[in-house]
Amino acid sequence: MKTIIRIRKIIYIFLGFIFMGLGVLGIIMPFLPTTPFLLLASVCFVRGSKKFEIWFKGTRLYKKYIEEFVENQSMSLKQKISLNIFADCMIAIPFILTENVFLRMALIFIVGYKYYYFIFKIKTVKVR
Repeated sequence: MKTIIRIRKIIYIFLGFIFMGLGVLGIIMPFLPTTPFLLLASVCFVRGSKKFEIWFKGTRLYKKYIEEFVENQSMSLKQKISLNIFADCMIAIPFILTENVFLRMALIFIVGYKYYYFIFKIKTVKVR
C-alpha cells in the first residue's frame, strides 16, 4: 500500500513539472493559457509533496502570475485590460498570417471566450 501512495506522489510531482513547463510556455506562446497550467502545477505539487509545494509557492513564477489570483480570485481592471490587449495582439498574428477558415474561427472563439471569462468570471477589484 505504501508503494502505491509513493508512486502516486511521484506521478503528481512529475505532472506538476509538466504543467509548470506548459505554464512557462504559455508566457511565451499566447495560445497556451499560463494561469490554468500554473494552477494545475500548484495542485499537483500540493498532492505530491509538501517540499515541492513550498518550493513552487516560493518561485517568482508563482508570485508573479498566480499568487494574487489564488488568494483573492480577482484582478484589477488595469491587469485585465493589459492581459487582454497583449493576448489579442498575440492572437492577431496567427489570425493575419493564416488563410485557414477553421483556424480563424477557432481564434475568434478563443478571443470571445477569453473576454467572457475575464468579464463575468473574474472579479474586478479597485487598486488602493
